[in-house]
Amino acid sequence: MRRATRAYGSQAVRLVTDIDHDPWGSVRASLYETARVVSLAPRLPGHEPRLTWLLEQQLKDGSWGEGPVPYRLLPTLSAVDALLSVVRSDNPSGPGREQLAAAAAAGLAAVRNLPPAGPWPDTAAIEILVPSLIDQINNHLGQHTIEVTSSLGPWSRGARLDVPHGFALRHEQVAQRCRSESAPLKLHHTFEGVFRHVPQSAVPAPDGLLGSSPAATAAWLATSPSFGQSTKAVTELRTVARRYGGLFPEAAPLKAVERLWVAAALAGPGLPPACTATVRAWIHDIYDTAGVRGAPGLMPDADDTAMAVLVAALVGEPRDLAPLAAFWSGTHFDCYVGEDTGSVTANAHALQALDAYARCRPTEAAAHRPRMDLVADWLLAQQQPDGAWPDKWHASPYYATERCVTALTHHGRPDARAALRSAADWVMATQRDDGSWGIWSGTAEETAYAVKILLAAQTVLHQPGADRALHRAEAVLEAASRTPGHRHPALWHDKTLYAPYAMIQAEVMAALQMLRMRRETQRTEPAHERDTEGTAS
Repeated sequence: MRRATRAYGSQAVRLVTDIDHDPWGSVRASLYETARVVSLAPRLPGHEPRLTWLLEQQLKDGSWGEGPVPYRLLPTLSAVDALLSVVRSDNPSGPGREQLAAAAAAGLAAVRNLPPAGPWPDTAAIEILVPSLIDQINNHLGQHTIEVTSSLGPWSRGARLDVPHGFALRHEQVAQRCRSESAPLKLHHTFEGVFRHVPQSAVPAPDGLLGSSPAATAAWLATSPSFGQSTKAVTELRTVARRYGGLFPEAAPLKAVERLWVAAALAGPGLPPACTATVRAWIHDIYDTAGVRGAPGLMPDADDTAMAVLVAALVGEPRDLAPLAAFWSGTHFDCYVGEDTGSVTANAHALQALDAYARCRPTEAAAHRPRMDLVADWLLAQQQPDGAWPDKWHASPYYATERCVTALTHHGRPDARAALRSAADWVMATQRDDGSWGIWSGTAEETAYAVKILLAAQTVLHQPGADRALHRAEAVLEAASRTPGHRHPALWHDKTLYAPYAMIQAEVMAALQMLRMRRETQRTEPAHERDTEGTAS
């Protein structure tokens, strides 16, 4: 066990050190974001290689993107718009016009083949971005410069895309607001979806990337701001492009989110002492009395604020709860001002943060207990009949369920036992034949969440069959941890799916270490105490 603990400690230190040296965050380039920059900022250096990369990413069915077909709607529209914008230009560069048009036609056909009613994923501002792109694509198709391109097939003869059911009304409501006022702060991250509706006088001037988004910043550039501001925005985009090999992620930098989530995950089995000073330095930089932002240019939000409070308490330096209290709605925490749908993971993190703070400041615990109970009530009310919890920030219910189970277990409410049992039953019923878990296919990330659900539930109730399920899962996590460069599928929600590699790696490392610790405990405890397999609590 000591050897395993040393190995975990050295791996954790290496991960924390790597993160500390990287101000950007470990996410892959975004096809959606890169294509929007191709369309909106064609003069930015690296335009031709970006076009070539887009063509290389097209799937056999003509679509672009990761995940199930509905998730490919937005990246496919973005890629088609980028290709058509080049075909439509007077002097197309890079790949030939016919090649670009043929790829665009295949993408258009793929969109036409999607089910008209979805269901569509709850990704950031999809109801705004999809209609905006379809309007622009139809505008491209109506131009005479495209009509002569035979590679477009039926699309060169007047065919158009329809806006999928459920999107048009919301987009028009937001567009009307932008026309009469300006783009609210919460839309800065997705400014490329509304910039054509914002009066020139009301266009926000970014300090860095607008809303932390390359696409939003490229859209801002397209509004022809003053020379000084334009130069600064171009410099920001070029800096990001250098970090990502000429391509662009959906948010940059992801430093605050990555550091908070990694630190919280590693603290599960115990944050190695060698990491403590670095994590405390992170908290010093990230915690903000006005609320924590996931990235520069974004709104302060309850999720990141709660995680900052949680991690600060976990490393013995509790911070004031006032920034988190600003998001209180009366029954739960709003993720940010103007939120449309609540987030169970943000509230689970808030409950964990309040609990950790109360443990650090026991004399204040009673004052926070009523609010903690209300959040627990709200979380319990969001549980689905099958025992899982879904959430808008992640495609997989294993992530949200693990967050809720962990928070409710720490909170210690006796009336939560039924919910915990239901969640554990759901996990037990959904394990795959190879020992993994996953919403679309088995993944190490989702297996780590499932393991943590079962381990948390086991602290308050016994789950028959859990030992065997956890043993099988350990083999999955061991295999992933031994594979250099293991590619984790994109499951996290922003505008499209993304994979925050360091955060996922921390979850896998932590779950694996928790299993090893459990196995050691079972090995050393008396046989009559551990031989309860198949006995109900």
